[in-house]
Amino acid sequence: MNVDIVVVGAGPSGLCLAKSLSGQGLKIVIVEQQDLSAISKPMFDGREIALTQESAKTMKMLGLWDLIEPHSISPLRDAKILDGRSQFEMLIPHQLSHYSELGWLISNHLIRQAAYDAMQIATELNSDITLIAGHKVVKVKACESTAKVTLDDGVEINSKLVVAADNRFSTTRRMMGIAADMHDFGRNMLVCCMTHDAPHEHTAWEWFDYGQTLALLPMNPDPINNRYRSSVVITIPSDEAEDLMKLSPEEFSRNAKMRFGSRLGEMNLISTIHSYPLVSVYPKRLIATRFATVGDAAIGMHPVTAHGFNFGLLGVQKLSREILSAHQTGKDIGEQSLLLRYERAHRLKTRPLYLMTRLITELYTKESPPARLLRKALLHISERITPFKRSIATSLTGR
Repeated sequence: MNVDIVVVGAGPSGLCLAKSLSGQGLKIVIVEQQDLSAISKPMFDGREIALTQESAKTMKMLGLWDLIEPHSISPLRDAKILDGRSQFEMLIPHQLSHYSELGWLISNHLIRQAAYDAMQIATELNSDITLIAGHKVVKVKACESTAKVTLDDGVEINSKLVVAADNRFSTTRRMMGIAADMHDFGRNMLVCCMTHDAPHEHTAWEWFDYGQTLALLPMNPDPINNRYRSSVVITIPSDEAEDLMKLSPEEFSRNAKMRFGSRLGEMNLISTIHSYPLVSVYPKRLIATRFATVGDAAIGMHPVTAHGFNFGLLGVQKLSREILSAHQTGKDIGEQSLLLRYERAHRLKTRPLYLMTRLITELYTKESPPARLLRKALLHISERITPFKRSIATSLTGR
């Protein structure tokens, strides 16, 4: 099989890349190891994705936004940061961003569904995307003139460019000999949906407590009983996470209420609970010969700054722009100079925030007495520095 581009991974980043390239005279193949039912009808996985204003624009441009029910899109107006058991909080108001909200929250499985549906619409319209589901890539080989992908059933696909969009532990990236810096925080994130008594006022919480980190992502009211509803993220040591997962819904609800210091009143679990190991990943390179990475394969962020999928969309936007520019001028879409421009631009945008996120999480999870004093002092000082808070607000909007 001969095509122009092979995309490995039919997650939202891979599907969005294919959609962004469709209709321009390119032949695209997407290879995904999951079967078609898992891709076409993704299940709830607990994760709410905080989208920046810029990401929302990209999703609208790609046609995803209109495929999501409006009630499932929750405004994220403000954000606040808490430390320990103190009642003090640093507020990041939306007014500092010049928008009426910092961003939006949408469930990950709904984004995946919209990305698949948008890709399907493009396929029916342009007949230029082929999805191969239920097969793994077992070999990738590239030279100056072409790249070859071999699947587990022996099928070989020749292309001008291979793009890894599988996951942060990308086997495709490893096949190309690209190493990555990984940091295992030794903790797991438990994510679920809960209703609660106290209003959240569409404000996101990031609470660096002692022995745990809590996050609250405000959702629209529960469509069944109209109660306040939020996505709850509890980050704790991995062994403790296993015990928490075993609790009954009633026990988990009481435990969550206690962890949040009863600030939200009664809390009730209304979804399944999902656990994810907390590991951040940054590859040594984002490209190789006729090869590029996007999405989590390009950067696996700690969720504290909520930039994971936003960086994925940013990479899709930058790479597709380079590819289409080359294609429209008759140039080689797998040319190394093109890939180097993409790598430089994407690293410039993502590397500083990746390192800053590592610094923040390491500082705000240390619990020695000096560290606790420093954490508290920094939060109080930061609350008084408006330009600093404005820079955070600007970052959260994606500008």
